Order: sequence, then C-alpha cells, then structure tokens
Amino acid sequence: MVITLLSDFGDVYPASMKGAIYGINRSASIVDISHSVPAHDVRTGAFILMISARSFPSDTVHIAVVDPGVGTQRRAIAIRADSDFHGIHYFIGPNNGLLIPAAKSLGYFKVYEITNTNLFRKQVSSTFHGRDIFAPVGAHISKGLDISVVGKQIFDYVDLDFGKGLKKDGSLQGRIIFIDQFGNLVTNISSDMVDFQFGDVLDIQNVQVLFHKSYGFCRKGEPVAMIGSHGFLEIAVNRGNAAQFFNKKPGDEIIVRKIT
Repeated sequence: MVITLLSDFGDVYPASMKGAIYGINRSASIVDISHSVPAHDVRTGAFILMISARSFPSDTVHIAVVDPGVGTQRRAIAIRADSDFHGIHYFIGPNNGLLIPAAKSLGYFKVYEITNTNLFRKQVSSTFHGRDIFAPVGAHISKGLDISVVGKQIFDYVDLDFGKGLKKDGSLQGRIIFIDQFGNLVTNISSDMVDFQFGDVLDIQNVQVLFHKSYGFCRKGEPVAMIGSHGFLEIAVNRGNAAQFFNKKPGDEIIVRKIT
C-alpha cells in the first residue's frame, strides 16, 4: 500500500511520522509529496495535494499536515474519495480545508471525524498530531481498516474552494491560486474555459503575452501563457519569474484577453 506525506515540516519532523507508520505497517511504501509547503499555508498545501493525489494508484492513503490549529479544538478527519477513473483514495489530516480540494477533484467523498483513540499513539503530543494521530490512523487504513472505524461521518467539515474563473466582457477572469518555485502563476481558469489557439497573443495587464504549449516558445525573459500539467491556465516567463514580472501574489485577480 502506498502512503503519501505532505506537510510544512521541513527536513526534521517527517522522519518521526514515517517511524510511526512503519511501527504499524512495515510493508508500507511511503512517498513524500512535499515537506516544503510554506509554513501554515493551508491553501498552497491543498493545491499541491490536489494536483498530486490523482497521479497515485487506487487505495493510496494521503496523510497531509499543514496545521496551524494543532492542539486546539479543531477536529481531525479522514476522507474516503471514490472515482470511476482514479479509484479509491484516502485522505488523513486536520479539518481546516487542506484535504477537501483533493477529495473533490477525485469525485464522490465521505468525511469522518477521527475520534477512535485506540488508533493513536499511546502518548499524544499537543503539538505533533502528524506523528501521534494522523500517521497511525493512515497506517491502520493502509492495512485494511475500514474508514468508518475511525469515527462517525460528518457533514459540517471546513470547506476550501479555489473558486472558478469566468468569461466576462470578452475576457477570462480569475485569480492566482498557486505560485510555484519558478514564479509561474497558476490561475483558477480551467482548461475547458480556454479557447485560445497556439500562437495567439493575449493581453495581461497591458502586456502582450504569447499563448503556446510550453515555456520555450518565446525568448528568454518574455512572458508566455499555457495550459499547465495541472489543467489550469498558467502564466510564466521563460527562464524568469512571472510573479515578479506581473507583481502578483496568491489571491490576486488576473484578467486575460485575446488581442484581435
């Protein structure tokens, strides 16, 4: 069984989570999605989990921890998502919206509150639920535990939605939902809204931007727009930084218009 890990923990703390998993399921195959999510940045973690989870096989357990509310009254949850195309996936983590976009993207899902303390480590730290609650619960599920054993199904979970771009006044309007390490701007304008052709010239903030299939179809330092591997409209600068070029940050509005 594959278990993925995602967190904002950096280099040190993930090892303890892996130790907790192996203590329950020594045959688990653990894959690190990322432990470099910006500290406390639930939205960025949720986006990374959403675009990564779909690449894994059915029955994968995803343990994700970006948890500024650890030790408070926020709930711990486990999710079973079912998709005709992607199969069954499980998500374990805090009830702060982190897991929801990934579960939604896979199809039908049920959310359970984790209350069965028999699944936890014997001593639970108030500051490290990743090791003491989420990792053990994920490990038990990876060994075949029915998810309903973790606790009751809930419907009042914390939602997180990136929103959707829209067509208005001859333009595509959306927001920046993710900026990767290259400074590429990922928008919430999905590919099914985009009807540009390769070679079209777009207007973005009064800058002419080529629409093409990849980064190298413009000169170094020039902006380019494309459909990224995640399925959203992305704006980049060839061997540059689009976030700096356009002075954008996550949550900012973006308006894209074809120049006729």
